[in-house]
Amino acid sequence: MTNEELSELLAPAIADLGLELLGIEFSPSRSGSLLRVYIDEPERGVTIDDCERASREISALLDVNDPVAGRYTLEVSSPGLERPLFTPEHFARYLGEVAKIGVNLPIDGRRRFQGAIRAVEGDRITIEQDGTPVEIAHANIAKARLVPDYAALGLAPARREDEAAGKPARRGRKPG
Repeated sequence: MTNEELSELLAPAIADLGLELLGIEFSPSRSGSLLRVYIDEPERGVTIDDCERASREISALLDVNDPVAGRYTLEVSSPGLERPLFTPEHFARYLGEVAKIGVNLPIDGRRRFQGAIRAVEGDRITIEQDGTPVEIAHANIAKARLVPDYAALGLAPARREDEAAGKPARRGRKPG
């Protein structure tokens, strides 16, 4: 079963809980695959209780429909600060934000891009990579996430006093 088919199966049950299904990541493995389901509640965010309720509903649906072959671990998660972007609509929602994108087929010899999301037109996403617009077909995107501005969130590591004063950081041992 594809991620799209899994989404179609799970989305109504998640919506009944007052939540949004953002997307699904499936990582197959011989020893046990991982099925990660991302949920959101745009107004207030996702709580642990939301994840537990969604996990119970999803588990029941998966048990009844048995869409995943073999052993797997189900993980229900909030999008977190490094929010995954699954659809063109997700990219459009975060215009101007910085995204990290991995592609299936290289574009101009590159497979990884990082830059501000500049435009979304149909299934084409344009980001600004090193000052140059790069257009990426949504179908070519393997994985995409927002890159949070930790400093703006007040989560950046504290700078040392000498670095804050513009002096180079001291490294190594003191002579003598």
